[in-house]
Amino acid sequence: MTYSSELIKGTLKTIVLKLLADNKRMYGYEITQKVKELTLDRIQITEGSLYPTLHALEHEKLVTTETEYIGKRIRKYYSLSSAGKTKTREKVSELAEFMDTMTFLLGIKPKTS
Repeated sequence: MTYSSELIKGTLKTIVLKLLADNKRMYGYEITQKVKELTLDRIQITEGSLYPTLHALEHEKLVTTETEYIGKRIRKYYSLSSAGKTKTREKVSELAEFMDTMTFLLGIKPKTS
């Protein structure tokens, strides 16, 4: 089961920031593949949603970019700025609290293994 784009849209910045925090620097395609891998294909990020998010994070000065030439190709790597590291902690905490609130609001019982 894959999740709807509506659910992913509201969490995409947090997902990207957290991945960059965990992996130091990544390029776009690498981010999409890592999300697929970590979520067992339940979250699939399209280029059409990823790159506007990366550009917004760059505009907000939360990520920095570095360009490398790989043969004749150019690869743009994204890394967290110091402001991005702080914002990542805030966004992850906010999302965790939101999930707790939704769990309570919807009356969802915790899964037991």
